[in-house]
Amino acid sequence: MLYGAGAYIWWGLCPGFFLLLLPAGAPEVLAHRIVWSALFLLLVLAVARRLRDLCRLSLRTWLQLLAASLLISVNWGTYIYAVTTGHVVDAALGYFINPLVSVLLGVLVFRERINRWQAVALVLAVIAVAILTVEVGAPPYIAVVLALSFGVYGLVKKVVQADPRVSVAVETLLALPLAAGYVITLEVLGRGNFLNHGPWHAVLLLLAGPVTAVPLLLFAAAAQRLPMVTLGLLFYLNPGLQMAWGVFIGHEPMPPGRWVGFALIWLALVIMTISALRRKPADSMAEIVDQVEPESSSR
Repeated sequence: MLYGAGAYIWWGLCPGFFLLLLPAGAPEVLAHRIVWSALFLLLVLAVARRLRDLCRLSLRTWLQLLAASLLISVNWGTYIYAVTTGHVVDAALGYFINPLVSVLLGVLVFRERINRWQAVALVLAVIAVAILTVEVGAPPYIAVVLALSFGVYGLVKKVVQADPRVSVAVETLLALPLAAGYVITLEVLGRGNFLNHGPWHAVLLLLAGPVTAVPLLLFAAAAQRLPMVTLGLLFYLNPGLQMAWGVFIGHEPMPPGRWVGFALIWLALVIMTISALRRKPADSMAEIVDQVEPESSSR
């Protein structure tokens, strides 16, 4: 629970950091996130004496982590675009929807049980997305991409059999050649922003590595230990903070239709939370066993 809460609160406070990286655009910031995250995580593995674990991963695990790398890269790129173009509220909507996507995936893939109230919550989420589509005049693409990419990423991380530090490092290492090539190309062509805005800006881009890697490590640890339903309910700490940033600091528009859509999402989350808290003791004990067994096996 602490791993998950730490990751989500960290992510919820990230909009302020990525705005400091302007005028670098979303693709360049994404590339720097990958490059410096990969180097930071290699250092983490070296300190933890886990570098040899990279050679012990099975082909199945490498393929799973390749899928995770693609999903998290799409998620990162979309999120950076949203923050740097004044769409933090749209990003928050995506992450409000994400817990419901996680619950749905938990039901479809892991056969986790939901009751009728949780089913009602999922229906409310669909209605909310429809209302927001009508309000904007187009589907909320940013929100949908963020919700689906991170929801499926969480699913993949749930089944990966590897130390969280190793799995996150592999995800960034797989994307490193493309990201490093892009950064080098920008600098050679004189279009990069790494060295053109003073040492402070360069330091901030370097810090994109640990700022990215630390919450991923926390999330990876939580995903291996918590059921998808619990992980989904805990997640909305992140969008709550993001929406507060977008509305009160970014002063992004919130017309009535948008408030209605968000209200339905919040209602769905409240229903799911109350339903989870009122489960029978047997269900609660089963969840405790689910959490303890992966943690014991990881040791």
